[in-house]
Amino acid sequence: MAEKVFLRNIFLRIFRALLGVEENASRELGNPQKILIIRQHNQLGDLLAGVSLFRALKETYPDSHISLVVSPFNYPGMVKNKFLDRIYIFDKKRLLNPSYLVKTWRLLRESYDLAIVPVVVSISFTSNLIARISKSKIRIGAKSLEGKPNHSAFFFDKRVDLDWRRHPDSNVSERSLDIVRPFRINTKNYTSEISFNGTDTSAADNFINEIAHEKKKYLIGLHAGAGKQNNRWSLEKYASLIKKIEADYPANFYLTVGQFEKDYLNCLEKKVDVKIGKYTNKTIPQVAALISKSDLFISNDTGIMHVAGTTKTPQISIFGPTNPFNWAPIGSNKYFIRKSELIEDVSVEDVFHLCTIILNDREIKK
Repeated sequence: MAEKVFLRNIFLRIFRALLGVEENASRELGNPQKILIIRQHNQLGDLLAGVSLFRALKETYPDSHISLVVSPFNYPGMVKNKFLDRIYIFDKKRLLNPSYLVKTWRLLRESYDLAIVPVVVSISFTSNLIARISKSKIRIGAKSLEGKPNHSAFFFDKRVDLDWRRHPDSNVSERSLDIVRPFRINTKNYTSEISFNGTDTSAADNFINEIAHEKKKYLIGLHAGAGKQNNRWSLEKYASLIKKIEADYPANFYLTVGQFEKDYLNCLEKKVDVKIGKYTNKTIPQVAALISKSDLFISNDTGIMHVAGTTKTPQISIFGPTNPFNWAPIGSNKYFIRKSELIEDVSVEDVFHLCTIILNDREIKK
């Protein structure tokens, strides 16, 4: 361990000597028109929840051109975002490809007025280094995170201490703005955003036509998977919930299915007699379009939860180990249930009771 720390310190000293810049305490940015945001690490939920940052920049600088550097994993969630003018996929695996390396270098060496590295969960040395390599007049990054110093803060001339220990229940959509709030960049709208077009809507409509039964009033979507096992409510409970909903509110059900979840969710179909459609191999805008046409969407705490959070559809998010005040989608009709750090402590009755409230309200409005 001591050897690892020693090598890290040597490594950082070299970078500080070669690329370190002096901190500038001024909070004046001028009127930046060309802005670069580096957000290349793989945390889709963080990125979707942090769309408030993009909105705040556009509201503060309406004529600005915003470029986002993003990972291949996160790109699908940003592909049609209306606040972004350009998206560049940064793929570490392709850096050994000379043509890709040159392309990336040219992008970074364009003249930018401002470069920003947003931080909400963890500090990325790679993102910080990319910001420093970029040809930007001003670079904003974290000086510390939750009291822990950013050891590569020397890449930035504008440095911000980020600390939410006094506000542990603040939502990530608000936290995403704290990197720029000291510079009078803010918004009153913390909701996320996924844009979709007519092609996406047509894909959703075609799917609905395939699964719809004319005698059923409701369209209800579920996402029963999650990348983390501890964030998965059991399939047995999802099956029981579907049966209870169907008994009182006959519905057309569908599952949004991740790339590696097909076999897992096939088990759910075997546990219920209700026909369930599967929305598979679809882009994130197509998923958002389908959810936007639904009467209710129920999910675990995972990336698709944030996709659903960008729509106006009533939504129930089931939580276990993570803090829903930090991570649950915000906005009207957005609900969450959490009993403890064990997601299985949430009962079928807990979720069904909330379903009845939402669906009864939908019935009145229909």
